[in-house]
Amino acid sequence: MTCLRTFLFLLLLLPTTLLAQIRVGKLVIKPKEVFELGQSDILVADTLIMMDSSRLVLNKLKSENYIRARWAVFGNNCVIDGKGIDGKPGRDGRNGDTPTIPCSSGQPGRNGGKGLDGTPGINLFLYLERITVNGNLIIDIRGGNGGRGGNGGNGGGGSPGTVHCIGGDGANGGNAGPGGNGANGGSLTLDNAKNPAVKDLIGKQIIIRNYGGMAGSPGRAGYYGPAGLGPSRRNGKKGLPGTESAFGIGGGYGKINIESN
Repeated sequence: MTCLRTFLFLLLLLPTTLLAQIRVGKLVIKPKEVFELGQSDILVADTLIMMDSSRLVLNKLKSENYIRARWAVFGNNCVIDGKGIDGKPGRDGRNGDTPTIPCSSGQPGRNGGKGLDGTPGINLFLYLERITVNGNLIIDIRGGNGGRGGNGGNGGGGSPGTVHCIGGDGANGGNAGPGGNGANGGSLTLDNAKNPAVKDLIGKQIIIRNYGGMAGSPGRAGYYGPAGLGPSRRNGKKGLPGTESAFGIGGGYGKINIESN
């Protein structure tokens, strides 16, 4: 009993990063199977086998992930997925109301919201002592795309006039929301100290996608509200359309680091 309490006490003293590791003797990801690291950001295996069209999804809530294997075997169209998350579209502006009371002006449309920025691609540290690539391995650490900007709401129209008052004015449309920014691609650090030939596979059988995410497009500006019509051409004035907006900024490339020591 005393030994058990001592073991549990020492276990509590271990760093949380060690407790989050996935440690296996042999990990086989079957054809078209998806294996996710989940809450872990470290995978340590004696043997890692990814069969045709299998996918290993990194922990995208962590900026850095680590994979270490004594022997890694890859089939055809294998993917290590560390792509950043695309930004969500901005909120569309609400349309302005058209009043039911005669001779009243419409309400302006609300502005569209900004598209959300994408998140950066994962920085992956890949340590493979021995590697066999029978087909091709894609390391996807692209930055996430920026979200589209929200559309501006349309302006409400003016209500009709009467013999006693002119038609109401149409309201202005809401402004378009700007697009979100694309995020930077992640960086790959590849240790080839025990396997110098691995760097010769890059661009041939190991394809690295580390470019930045695309800029989000702007939303559409809101349309103007029409003028309320009155008798004897005693019409109100039409509103103005909303203002156009801009694209976000695209992300940049990540780096590729080859370590030989």
